[in-house]
Parts: sequence; C-alpha cells; structure tokens
Amino acid sequence: MNSGYVDLLCEVDMSRVSGVKRDPLKVRSLLRSIARNTATLVDNKTLEQDVKTSDRNDLSRNTITEYLDALSRLMILYEQPAFNPHIRSSALLRKSPKKHLCDTSLAAAALGLDKESLVKDIKYSGFLFESLATHELNVYAKANDANVFHYNDSYGLEVDAIVQKRNGNYAAFEIKLGVGYIDEAAKNLKKFAANIDTAKMDLPKSLNIITGTGMSYPRPDGINVISLASLGK
Repeated sequence: MNSGYVDLLCEVDMSRVSGVKRDPLKVRSLLRSIARNTATLVDNKTLEQDVKTSDRNDLSRNTITEYLDALSRLMILYEQPAFNPHIRSSALLRKSPKKHLCDTSLAAAALGLDKESLVKDIKYSGFLFESLATHELNVYAKANDANVFHYNDSYGLEVDAIVQKRNGNYAAFEIKLGVGYIDEAAKNLKKFAANIDTAKMDLPKSLNIITGTGMSYPRPDGINVISLASLGK
C-alpha cells in the first residue's frame, strides 16, 4: 500500500499540486534521497549530489527547491527547525532544519526496504526511529501549544529534539533505538544543559531519552528514560 502511494505521489500528486507536469522519475529520485537522509541536516546541494551519485539522475538545485516546496504542500515533507538557545560556549549554532518524510513507512517504501534490510542496517534504522519518535513528539507538542526543534552546534554537540512551549519552557530529548546507548545519550543531555547560559534563559524543564524497547523510568541523575510505547502516558 505504501509503495502504491509513492507511485501515486510521483506520477500524479506532485504535478497536481504544482500545476506543472513533473517528471515521475526525478520525483522518485528526490524522494529516495530524502529517505536516505532522513532525520539529518541534509541541504539541497547534498541532495543534488546524492541523486546524481545514487540514482544517476540530474536534478538542478532550483528544481529540487521546487519539488521540496511541492512535497511540503502535500504534507509529505516535514522540516524540523533548529533551536536557538543562549549558550555559554563560542560554538556556532547550526540553523539548517532536519528533513523528515511525514511517515517512516514512506521512507522504507521509497527505498524498497523490508524487515531484513532494516535489520542489516541498524544505523539507518536508528535514523528512521528518530524520525518516527520526532513525529510522535510533534503530535503531543501540537496538542500542548508547543513546537519541536533540534539542537546542533559547530562543536559537534547534538540533541535530537527540543520541545518548547509558547511561554518559553522547554524539554530536551535524545532518541536512541537501542538501550545500549542510554548512558551516552545521558552524557550528551547533561553537556547540553551545562552549556545553557542561565543568566539569559532557564534550564530545560526535563532531560529525556526515548528508546525503542524496555521500561520507562527515571534515572538516579534525574533523566527520564521513556520507551516509545509509553511516550504519551
């Protein structure tokens, strides 16, 4: 069913929404590139090169911009904006959004992946899980007058998701498919919190790690471990 929807999107919907005939092969190549780079800070230049290298198709940057706009209007593409906090360090904050397809099943369908393919590529499956969890956070954020951002700076410090309410209160989330990465994620969150300039803004209301499996519990250091299944509870 998802593969059929990808076909419809490439052959009909993209042309319909823009009022211009779109090349289905080029649309499919761009969808595949977005799927390969889901939950990353991929820019249009990188997408252009990726399409050329992986699918041997040529898409100009202007065409990519037009196609991305059409995908956004079709609510197929979601861009997760960058968080811009006051920090103590001299690091430069990355301003580029992360790109996600609206549903991770579309990413798998666009690339023709099955269960065996995903098990063999756990790193990519981790990106898909991050995209899935970000989608779920968006659902709860919108219901609570909040938005979902990401944090990334020039020193290499990243936080997968920052949920911020309109009043400025915010919480930080690391998203890890495997429970074996919990300690690493906790260290990252603490580093992020320690870098906040508390003279100019408050610390996050909570630090959280979303996992694919396992129990949900508060760690002794106060960081919450939350399995995806219990995220909304």
